Order: sequence, then structure tokens, then C-alpha cells
Amino acid sequence: MSNHEFDPGPIGEPFTTLVREYPGTEVYPAKDFRVEWGPIFHRGRLDGSARLLIMGQDPGQHESIAKRCLVGEAGQRVQGFLAKLGITRSYIAVNAFLYSVYGQHAGEKHAADPAIAGYRNRWLDALLLDSGVDAVLSFGHIAREALEGWRDAHPDRAAELIFEPMIHPTMPEASSKGDAAKKAAAMKTMLAQYNAALTRIDAAIDERDEEGELVLYGETLTPADRATIPEADFPLGAPAWWSSPKAWAAREGADAEEKRATVVVRVPKGERPWE
Repeated sequence: MSNHEFDPGPIGEPFTTLVREYPGTEVYPAKDFRVEWGPIFHRGRLDGSARLLIMGQDPGQHESIAKRCLVGEAGQRVQGFLAKLGITRSYIAVNAFLYSVYGQHAGEKHAADPAIAGYRNRWLDALLLDSGVDAVLSFGHIAREALEGWRDAHPDRAAELIFEPMIHPTMPEASSKGDAAKKAAAMKTMLAQYNAALTRIDAAIDERDEEGELVLYGETLTPADRATIPEADFPLGAPAWWSSPKAWAAREGADAEEKRATVVVRVPKGERPWE
């Protein structure tokens, strides 16, 4: 008989109240956020066992379907980062924004909105105050600024936490716009930053899920630097291919309106049990 792990979600306080009271279009304008796909709250442990908190920026199409944050390409790169530290379970991930950003500058425009920050900080209070979290990682500058705002409001607790603000894991592709040389240079810079952060965190944390030697990144990502999202991070009944390293969700449409309204989901080749 198979034994499948799953994430039961926010079944205890204060998280049950937080998810009941999530903001909608009154806080997240529909012209700037994909509110039509619903909120994405977290990924990882809400039971108090998390030792490390990750903050991303905003969810994408994979996250909209799985209803967990950081499960696409960026999420698998972050998972690989955690695996290098031996952190394979005791983490919690949240995003700076509850909904996916729509439009190139929408995130920047709303980065400091008080109502967005207010709800986000309720989550951070629940996860970081009087908790076992030792280290906090941010990926991307909006996530960094969001955490810095929380840290400014809680200087005593902030002083106890390792804080590592880092480049977003898909920045090399996003910033290079198809230029191979620019991508290679950006990747080298990003991985050098990741290696410095890994070295500091590895030296500072005592508890981890798996023991092993720290293996740093080279100058470019390899398949070994990514890690699949564990079954235990997904809701009950999630198909195995949600953990695939291959893309399985994409926004498609003949125009911007249809593309916004449509996410096409395909079981990746090689993940199809009937083949």
C-alpha cells in the first residue's frame, strides 16, 4: 500500500483566521494583480517545526494551479539551495504578494502599500515571533524590502535571525532577454552570492534535516542544483507530476485578455503514466 504525504494546510490558529481574512480587490487592484486566480498563501510547515523562512515575490501560473508558492522553476532552484544546507523539510515559504503581479511595473507600484504590508506582516508575526525559525531568506528586491520593513518593526527579534537577501533565482533569464553572454554573466554573479550566503548559513545553523558536506555552486546551474518539490508540500491528492522539473503550466491566448484568463496545464512528456 502506498503512503502519500500531503500538506493539510492552515488547520490551526492563527493561520485559520489569517486565511479566512485574506484581502481581495479592495487591497489588490485587479488591473495590477491576477486576483482572478485566487490567493496563494504558503508552502511548507505551519506546525512550528520550520527552522528557515523563505520569502519570494509573487506567484506564477504553476503556483496558481497547485495553490502553493514557489513550486515552478524558481521554486525548484530555491529547493536546491535548501537541499545544500540539509534543509529538506523544516522550512516555510511565503510571498511578498498574495497574488501574481500583472504588468511589468505593478509590483514596484504597490511594494509599499500599507494594506498589503499589513496583511503580510500578520503572517510574518505568526511565523517569526516566538518561533523556532533561525534564518530568513529573501529572493528578489521586493521580498527583501518587505522583510526589511518587518525587521524594522521588530528589531529585537530581527537581531536574533540570520537574514540573507538574495537575487531572484530566475533573474539571469529575465535580465538577459535571450543574450547568452549576459545570462552567463548574471548566473555567475547570482551563484557567487548564493555561495557566500550558503557558507554563512551553514556555519550558523545547528539543526538540519539531513547531515552532509556543503557542496557549493559552480559558475552555472546544473541539474543537481535543482530539487523537486516534496509531495509533503502539496495539498491532498496532488499529482506526482506537479513535482516535475519540466514546465507543466503556461499562460496561453490569442491576445492579452485571453492570455490573462487562461492557464493551460499539460502532463509533461516522461511523466505520463499511460505511456
